[in-house]
Amino acid sequence: MWLSPYEAVAAVPGALNLVLWHNPGAAFGVLSTNAGTGRIFLIAITVIALVVIGLLLRTARKEGDRLTAFSLALIGGGATGNLIDRIRLGAVIDFLDLYIGSYHWPAFNVADSAITVGVVLTLAGFFLKSSGKN
Repeated sequence: MWLSPYEAVAAVPGALNLVLWHNPGAAFGVLSTNAGTGRIFLIAITVIALVVIGLLLRTARKEGDRLTAFSLALIGGGATGNLIDRIRLGAVIDFLDLYIGSYHWPAFNVADSAITVGVVLTLAGFFLKSSGKN
C-alpha cells in the first residue's frame, strides 16, 4: 500500500493514522522554511552529534553503564535513520500521526521515537544517579 502525500489512513481509529509527510526541517518543522541551508546545517549538526554520541557510548560501555549505553544507542540509531533520509531524500519521512479527537501531535517516525525514548532513559538514569539509587 502506497500513501499519497498528506493522505491519512486510519491504523488505529481514533488514535493513530498513517500519513506521508516530508519534513525538510528538524523537530516540529524547525528550519524547514530554508530547506537548502537548513538541510546542510542539520546534516552537519547531526554528524557532529553522532561523533559525540559515539565517544560517550564508548565511555559508557567501558564503565559498564548499560542504561546510558542503551539510551545513547537509541539516540544515535534514531539520528542515523533521520540523517539517511535527509541525505538521500532531502527530507525526513514522517508517517505516524498520533491524535486524540481533533488534537494531533506533529507527524513523526520510528527514528524520532527512538530518540525520544533514548532521551527519556538518559534523563531517568541521570536522576537515578543523582539520587544515589544507581
